[in-house]
Amino acid sequence: MKVLFVGETWATQETHLKGFDSVALCRVEMDPAKLAIDTIRAAGVELDHMAGHIAAYKFPETLEELGAYDAVILSDVGSNTLMLDPEMMFGGIRKPNRLKMMTEYIKQGGGIAMFGGYLSFSGIENKARYAMTPLAEVLPVTMLNYDDRMEHPDGVYPRTLIKDHPVLNGVDDHWPWFLGYNKIKAKPEAQEIAVIGEDDTFLAGMEFGKGRTFVFASDIAPHWGAEFTRWSGYQTLLVNIIKWIAGRL
Repeated sequence: MKVLFVGETWATQETHLKGFDSVALCRVEMDPAKLAIDTIRAAGVELDHMAGHIAAYKFPETLEELGAYDAVILSDVGSNTLMLDPEMMFGGIRKPNRLKMMTEYIKQGGGIAMFGGYLSFSGIENKARYAMTPLAEVLPVTMLNYDDRMEHPDGVYPRTLIKDHPVLNGVDDHWPWFLGYNKIKAKPEAQEIAVIGEDDTFLAGMEFGKGRTFVFASDIAPHWGAEFTRWSGYQTLLVNIIKWIAGRL
């Protein structure tokens, strides 16, 4: 089983003030996705990671390229990164609509999971804006057209609705707390597996064409998911989700 994991990376630009002087510094954060990636690989899953700034240039542009993967994970990477190819934006060159291609990938039997974050679903200030893209048709949830963050600095717990769903095989029903999530709602044709907050969707899956899609409404890395990464069911749940969208579970 081969998986393409896209996102969960960022760079930081900051200004250091030292008396009269200031110094502008920038750095690429080296390991935001490392824990999730290492955890998945440790379960024997073949995984290629594509950082956000690399995905803008290198994300597959054809069904043949994307079809080399059994499943695709999008984690905290906005739709602009995937749609607005730099060669198109700055060179005026026509390029494939990669999100439209991904819907066809699903119809033909592929699997896609979206995990939450500030640049997932609608995201902070609606900058992720997936509700306005072709992926809105195939994801198992409806999304907002405005900032969808539900911040819970005191922590909020999910609640399971479908205890016997395959993605929960071997997973403890006692969830850890999360510091926030994206507000989404399962479509009528989807399976809403768990909810969070005031009955917002936390986990949901759906079959579409010959493929499957899945959503996880919070972070699989800090900051929202800091406690989740320390939870006993962390690896099992991540791997189960991948196997399910790939049709292996």
